[in-house]
Amino acid sequence: MKVFDRATPGRDVITELLKQGIKQLPLALSEEQVEKLLDYLHLLNKWNSVYNLTSVRDPLEMVKLHLLDSLAAVPAFAGATNVLDVGAGGGLPGMVLAISRPDMKVSMIDTVHKKTAFLNQVKAELGLSNVTVYTKKVQELEVRTKFDVITSRAFADLSDFVNWSGHLLQEGGQYIALKGTAPAEERERLPAPWKVRKLEPLAVPGLDAERHLVFIQAETA
Repeated sequence: MKVFDRATPGRDVITELLKQGIKQLPLALSEEQVEKLLDYLHLLNKWNSVYNLTSVRDPLEMVKLHLLDSLAAVPAFAGATNVLDVGAGGGLPGMVLAISRPDMKVSMIDTVHKKTAFLNQVKAELGLSNVTVYTKKVQELEVRTKFDVITSRAFADLSDFVNWSGHLLQEGGQYIALKGTAPAEERERLPAPWKVRKLEPLAVPGLDAERHLVFIQAETA
């Protein structure tokens, strides 16, 4: 599917911005993966006009604030095989993870039907066989196979995040939360047995803003 055709305004600029950003990250993506990211961006921009999936309207800003922002986190999922994105919204970081790591199963959950309808449309149009989409509260989700990583992007307070989804994380698994500043008081409010194992700053190409990954695991006795 070539959704950004030659007539699309700024098509070449969008493509170049994405490719240059990827070059600055420790990622090796194929041409096909880059095309799928562009296709996803086009669908996000198209559906956004009706479904209000994101407050960002400019496709060039979407490249930096959405695609590259999520791509910068991909290396942190190097050992993951089965990931859940909670409060997935328009598919960030879940859809970017699924495109970048076709070997990894990526589930996305959101309570808003129009958002999950969009995610299912992206899954179908891009042929993403590694994607599963759920429409419900994460507290109500039950799965046969628990997840080794649960992630979110600016979804909720870290305490709510782990309280609502802890039943879905396999033993020894971890949370990877994508945050802006990740305030210390929020990290300190985590309920036992959860502890922040690592706080990792992220450098997003072309974005002059604070970004962090918060790694959370259960503290063993």
